[in-house]
Amino acid sequence: MPPTLAHTPIMVLNGPNLNLLGQRQPEIYGSDTLADVEALCVKAAAAHGATVDFRQSNHEGELIDWIHEARLHHVGIVINPAAYTHTSVALLDALNACDGLPVVEVHISNVHRREEFRHRSYVSLRADGVIAGCGVQGYAFAVERVATLAGA
Repeated sequence: MPPTLAHTPIMVLNGPNLNLLGQRQPEIYGSDTLADVEALCVKAAAAHGATVDFRQSNHEGELIDWIHEARLHHVGIVINPAAYTHTSVALLDALNACDGLPVVEVHISNVHRREEFRHRSYVSLRADGVIAGCGVQGYAFAVERVATLAGA
């Protein structure tokens, strides 16, 4: 029996430096903290009868381990890979191992209005959707989309 939203959480993964949200470059990322983002995700998931498993790491390997865990114990993944967006084939490979699991990539800023190197995303090659430039509200959109794709 496939996992359901009522019994299995949506994994929300945050990459490097997002632990500094609200402190680092507020002119780009705003003043909300990662705790504020988590509360936003919890609320968005609850509206669909779901829960979230919210995590952040500055370490690529830890993010990969969590993606491996998500493929077995979660109904979908929301991921803000941060700087790993543009560099990590390893994250892409881990996400590609999540056959049938909805994946939505989210970015707080509009990466397409920033430096050229930020325009390339390896994660987008696997993502079912990409949300960028909506501030932290993009996380709520991403959670809602994963919930919809997971059958809510």
